[in-house]
Amino acid sequence: MDKVNVGLIQMKHSADLKENFDKTIYKIEQLSKEGANIISTSELFKSLYFCQTEDWNNFKLAEVIDENNQTVKVLSKLAKDRNVVLVVSLFEKLTDGLYFNTAIVIDADGTLLDKYRKMHIPDDPHFYEKFYFTPGDLGYKTFRTKYGDIGVLICWDQWYPEAARLTALSGAQVIFYPTAIGWLPSEKEQFGKQQYLAWETIQRSHSIANGCYIASINRVGFEPSPNGNEGIEFWGQSFISDPYGEILYRASDREEENILWEVDLSIIDSIRTTWPFFRDRRIDSYGDLTKRWIG
Repeated sequence: MDKVNVGLIQMKHSADLKENFDKTIYKIEQLSKEGANIISTSELFKSLYFCQTEDWNNFKLAEVIDENNQTVKVLSKLAKDRNVVLVVSLFEKLTDGLYFNTAIVIDADGTLLDKYRKMHIPDDPHFYEKFYFTPGDLGYKTFRTKYGDIGVLICWDQWYPEAARLTALSGAQVIFYPTAIGWLPSEKEQFGKQQYLAWETIQRSHSIANGCYIASINRVGFEPSPNGNEGIEFWGQSFISDPYGEILYRASDREEENILWEVDLSIIDSIRTTWPFFRDRRIDSYGDLTKRWIG
C-alpha cells in the first residue's frame, strides 16, 4: 500500500489497570472504524507512569510476553477482527529479576510479529527507569507488516540519531515512538518551552536525515507522584512528521485525542533519491561512533 492511515492514541491514564486497558481497546476500535491501518499506544499504556519512584511492588506490573499472554491474545484477536496493525508498549518480564521496556507489533492477521526492547534507559529525577529496565538486547529492526515496513523505538531512544538511522537502514518507512515525557511543574515556566521544542526538533530531524515518517505518541495529563513529590504533567502533543520534517498533525497539549492521518509511503523512494543521504554516507569514517569519547 502507498497510502496508509496511521492512528495514534494520546490518552490520560489512571491507577485502574482495567480501565486503562478497556479504554485503549475502545479507542483502537474507534480508530479502526474511522479507517486506521496501523495504530500505536503510548509508552507503558496499561498503568500510570510508575517510574516516578523506585518501588519493588511495581515489578508486579510486568508480564511475560508471548502468544499465550492474555494481553497479547486480546490484542491479537482485536487486530485480526479489525484488520489493523497494532504497536503496543508493555512492561516485560523475561524471567525472575530480568525486565524490559518492550514494544510488540501485531500484524493485521493477528500474528505477533516480534518485539523491540528499549535500548536507551534514562535515569533522571522522576524518570527512574534504570531501576526497572534492563537495556534492550534485540537491536534495531523493521517489522514487515501488511500495511508497510515500520520501526519502533521508545521514548528516550528519541534523542539518539544512531537509533533512528539504524532503524531506517533496516528498512523502516515509518518509525513509531511510544512515549511518556512531560514537565516537572517546578520547571515548566522556566524550561517548558525549550524542553518541548528540543523534543520535537530532534525527532523531526530524524525524519529528514532518514527520509521517513515519524509518529510520536505521548501521554497527556497530570500524574501525581506516589511519594508526594511534584508529579509529572505529560505534555501530549503527539505528532506525525513527513520526510521533509514537516509536522503533518500535532495533538493537543491537554486533552485526550485519537489521531488519524494518511501518510504516502510512495514518496519515500523519490525523496531518498533526491536527497541521497544514504548514498553519500561515509561508512568508512564512522568507526569512532562505537567509542564513548574521542576528544
